[in-house]
Amino acid sequence: MADERERKEQRKQPDRRQAMGRRSGLDRRRGPGRRRGEIRKAAEEGEISGELLEFVMAIDEYKRVNERPFPSWTEVFEIIHYLGYRKVAPQAKHVNVPTETGED
Repeated sequence: MADERERKEQRKQPDRRQAMGRRSGLDRRRGPGRRRGEIRKAAEEGEISGELLEFVMAIDEYKRVNERPFPSWTEVFEIIHYLGYRKVAPQAKHVNVPTETGED
């Protein structure tokens, strides 16, 4: 019975989020025009360049053209081959072996 009274009291109080004048999550993310993605923003600010930028742009283009927000690993592999990458060296040791921490 006490729980029911507490719930009724809570309903009478104004919603804190509305009282603070906050916009909903969807409204907050939308701004005027189209926002740049984090990768594109970093690239335009000079933080990403060269091969990484080319790879990211190829992935973005693939996702846009094929309407695929999350390409599969097979599709990513195809994009890598499209960019001209081929395996020319043996597999590096660090991929399969945990890094040594010096704690023995």
